[in-house]
Amino acid sequence: MIRFHGYFRSSSAYRCRIAFNLKGVEYDFTSVHLRKDGGQQKTPGYRALNPQALVPTLEEGDLRLTQSLAIIEWLDEVKPGPKLLPDDAGLRAQVRAFAQVIACDVHPLQNLRVLDYLKAEFGADQAALDAWCGRWIHDGLAACEALLAARPESEFCFGDTPGLADICLIPQVFSAARFKVDISDLTRVSRITQTCNALPAFADAHPKNQPDWEA
Repeated sequence: MIRFHGYFRSSSAYRCRIAFNLKGVEYDFTSVHLRKDGGQQKTPGYRALNPQALVPTLEEGDLRLTQSLAIIEWLDEVKPGPKLLPDDAGLRAQVRAFAQVIACDVHPLQNLRVLDYLKAEFGADQAALDAWCGRWIHDGLAACEALLAARPESEFCFGDTPGLADICLIPQVFSAARFKVDISDLTRVSRITQTCNALPAFADAHPKNQPDWEA
């Protein structure tokens, strides 16, 4: 059985939850609260699992995996169920590039440790933090919109079945709403978000539906 260490509001953990659901993979969940006890991810026990002191972490037998994209690609390679990446090498690279716009360039700038550093070292108040997040989230999702607009119309990001690109997009759109970023101008992103969120695999992965959810 897979043991999955995550946190309800973590975009990275949210991505993995969607992937688990799409693949039909069951797992035991352990909550790692990023605020309680000074941040449970910073404890020696958790650092032994994940030296970055970040979520998520996956364990199966002797295997330990960190980083959401690595976990999702591992799931796709070793677990049965719908494929999350296309077979065509060129299209697969495009999907990975889209996912990395979010996972590598947008999400890290809204990460808790970055926002805490901006507050502690530069005295940023909530308005400044919201402006910071708004700038990078909208810029990143606008780039995603342009990438999608360059493709033929499809139900999901890269075709008529959900995959890695959608798995990364939906948590980032959730973060946009959380930080009150207006993305109503991003029509393709908004449409695909509605399509995804109507599916149980995405709806069940939503932060509010997690056992460690806090309003």
